[in-house]
Amino acid sequence: MLLNNNVTEFILLGLTQDPVKKKTVFVIFLLSYLGTLLGNSLIIITIKTSRALGSPMYFFLFYLSLSDTCFCTAIAPRMVVDILQKTITISFSECIIQIFSFHFFGCLEVLILILMAIDHYVAICKPLHYMSIMNRRVCSVLVALAWVASCVHSSVQIFLTLRLPFCGPNVTDHYLCDLHPLLQLSCTDTYVTNLLLVSNSGALCIMSFVMLIFSYVIILHSLRNHRAEGRKKALSTCISHIIVVILFFVPCMFIYTRPATTFPMDKMITVFYTIGTPLLNPLIYTLRNAEVKNAMRKLWKKN
Repeated sequence: MLLNNNVTEFILLGLTQDPVKKKTVFVIFLLSYLGTLLGNSLIIITIKTSRALGSPMYFFLFYLSLSDTCFCTAIAPRMVVDILQKTITISFSECIIQIFSFHFFGCLEVLILILMAIDHYVAICKPLHYMSIMNRRVCSVLVALAWVASCVHSSVQIFLTLRLPFCGPNVTDHYLCDLHPLLQLSCTDTYVTNLLLVSNSGALCIMSFVMLIFSYVIILHSLRNHRAEGRKKALSTCISHIIVVILFFVPCMFIYTRPATTFPMDKMITVFYTIGTPLLNPLIYTLRNAEVKNAMRKLWKKN
């Protein structure tokens, strides 16, 4: 239920107020966003066009790259345009849309990472039953459930936001709309809302991180019984995924698992997992994966 609000728009202070730094930040984030689009689009096209990349692992990697692209697009284009503006304003409705899309694709990325861990566990620990367990129908159902769960998660964020009354200050020291900084502007006690935020986003981050790390510990332990060649290939894949998990979840847990307080470093940490991680993921998955690199070379020669 939408409460009575006197605030129809919010003023974002952005990453910096220095004119010279603004130009530098503009160039960096424009190039980062273009790099994210290029890298993830290349992976998406390669997986879609290559018959060699038809395994469940690449099925999930396709959706990870898609969620990375959409996740970054929910933030980066507006941020790049806003950097050069003297005053950055965002309407209440635009703020709601940004919160929903930001959390929807962020949650989708979390769940796809979990599905990739499940796929690796079955492939390494249950190799004889792998294709029967992780068939295309099962993978499609799992991805569909991830989309539904992401919608539920982001809807909870919108519900919590719409319950907040804003009747005074509308200036937030951030470059995007998110529930955490908006709690500082609400003219009511936000203790319960913050608890709900931590139990929603915070619990999602912690439980997913613990689950992923635990699963990879089991996978790495089971690799002792594999041959040297198979162990090396599986180890390379697992290390890539562990790097991605750490880079994404550690900043998220720092932001969403604490009381409604803000720190000067919050903006840079948010930049890391909203802009940096989607940019690094294609590099991590392609540089450490011979099959993807070979498929990309064939695609390049073909074109």
